[in-house]
Amino acid sequence: MNTLKQIVTAAAAAASFGMALPLASHAIDPAYAKQLEKSGCTQATELKGCDINKSREKNTKAGFGAASSVVSPYAGQWVARNIDGRTVSKIRIDGKNKVMVNGIAVKSKLSDGALVFTSGMITYTIQGDPRLQHESSWFNSDARTTGPIRRQ
Repeated sequence: MNTLKQIVTAAAAAASFGMALPLASHAIDPAYAKQLEKSGCTQATELKGCDINKSREKNTKAGFGAASSVVSPYAGQWVARNIDGRTVSKIRIDGKNKVMVNGIAVKSKLSDGALVFTSGMITYTIQGDPRLQHESSWFNSDARTTGPIRRQ
């Protein structure tokens, strides 16, 4: 009983800091648990884009590393498109919110629950709340155009 109390206390403390604890793989299907282990994903990171069908190395390169049990909700591969569907930018964000736009590192900042960064005249805003996944967008201040950003 004491262990359960410790787990609940740790989960509550983590939640108060906006963190998530990794889900125990022993409480799930053994084949699925094996896929998670092989891919380096957890159930939580899979929901954020970690691909259980890829290798641990590929998922680590995509920003889903095992270096930390808390992975940024922004981590992964993103594509900014214009309204007619053409690609504007390819974005990669690692587990520590380091951002690459078309292969070039850019500075980012957290602002009101979103990760915001600029490359050239374009400002990108990616929402961290998965319920707001269709509200991530970019804005070109020169051309006055905008469009969606979607996780790949």
